[in-house]
Amino acid sequence: MILREPKPSELRKLSGLCFRSKGHWGYSDAMMDAFRSELTIRKKDLETDAVMLSEDKRGVTGVVQVSKQGDDAVLEKLFVDPERLGEGTGFNLYVWACRVARNNGAKRLVIESDPNAVPFYTGMGAVPDGEVESRSIPGRKLPRLVHPLQ
Repeated sequence: MILREPKPSELRKLSGLCFRSKGHWGYSDAMMDAFRSELTIRKKDLETDAVMLSEDKRGVTGVVQVSKQGDDAVLEKLFVDPERLGEGTGFNLYVWACRVARNNGAKRLVIESDPNAVPFYTGMGAVPDGEVESRSIPGRKLPRLVHPLQ
């Protein structure tokens, strides 16, 4: 498995991967439609954020996006192809996200997590830090986690 920066021509494919990965949790069609915007990776994301994909001989396995906001880095996206879960993709992308955040001067990595992904993030060292309002569905609360980077 290798990590590399995505090409603009791959953004549609990567957004599709994010959508399939989110759909793995069994959300309704209406919820998936509401999530579509936040699951889309745009060309401007490549210009403003750190974005990395993982791939192997069989193709792209996952994608991660990290933004910098003051002393914090924010894990904007971390998605693994559902057919590739359990192969180490999420681990490799998360380690990369922490490293790039630390190298960019962040003191912590902030995660607004899908509730189903909390066990993964806590297993990687993130700690619960309250809840935040979903950007996609008004009234829906999401777990907030923080991974100290010092």
